Amino acid sequence: MADETSSDFNPAPQPNGEDTAPAIGLISQYVKDLSFENPNAPAVYQWQSAPQVDVQFNIGADTVGENLYEVTLKIDITSKADEGTSFIVDLKYAGLFGVRNVPDDQLQPFFLAEAPRILFPFARRVVADVVRDGGFAPLLLEPIDFHGLFMQQAQAMQAEAAGDVVVGQA
Repeated sequence: MADETSSDFNPAPQPNGEDTAPAIGLISQYVKDLSFENPNAPAVYQWQSAPQVDVQFNIGADTVGENLYEVTLKIDITSKADEGTSFIVDLKYAGLFGVRNVPDDQLQPFFLAEAPRILFPFARRVVADVVRDGGFAPLLLEPIDFHGLFMQQAQAMQAEAAGDVVVGQA
């Protein structure tokens, strides 16, 4: 029979009340860089053809101090019609995250999947507002499954490391 005075569920108290639990917190979020170009104004407002919108994303994470990381969501958007370029948006939207007691192998999944998920709704609003302020209908970006994209990239890297890369078909 187990000793009733000990418990596997209560960790031993830490000296001086030190907290050793893993924690990540969003300290701040901000527009780091924003550019909106409307190269064919005012003629663009007379165009009748439907524009084609190309959206590209990139995610970066940098150490900016002890236990401080900046995660940047870069969004590049180009809208083109038959007549020419309607508008171009380049946005770098960043978040400053404090990290404590998180194992190194857990940082990359957080920075490339969870942090962009947190930042995206705010970056989406910035894009919609700047496009609207440029004289166009607001551009509402579709939600993105950052976790799914991270998992696909991780699986592709594992397959490449294992030599399972398919180069072509025979």
